[in-house]
Amino acid sequence: MINKEQFKGHWKQIKGKGKEKWGKLTDDELLEINGKKEALLGKLQTKYGYTKEKAEQELKNFENSFNSDEDTEDQEDFIEFNEGETSEMKEDWDEDSDQRKIG
Repeated sequence: MINKEQFKGHWKQIKGKGKEKWGKLTDDELLEINGKKEALLGKLQTKYGYTKEKAEQELKNFENSFNSDEDTEDQEDFIEFNEGETSEMKEDWDEDSDQRKIG
């Protein structure tokens, strides 16, 4: 679960994905929420008729999917980095092999 500071720090990304999930929230409401978790929970209750518990559960599920998306992006970056490194290592190894054949 994302703490309040992380929530506020990632607000731009959360806001974009949250708008996709909760399309009833207007841009003005998202500006008003401005990274405040409690304000978002209140808006979810008002706009969607959620109970406080339902709004909290919805937000928790959203945060988990948001974290999962970030983990996937981090994994993709790691794989790209390692694939590049592996290619470079293979080239180095091929050069070493060529030099051994010549020498």
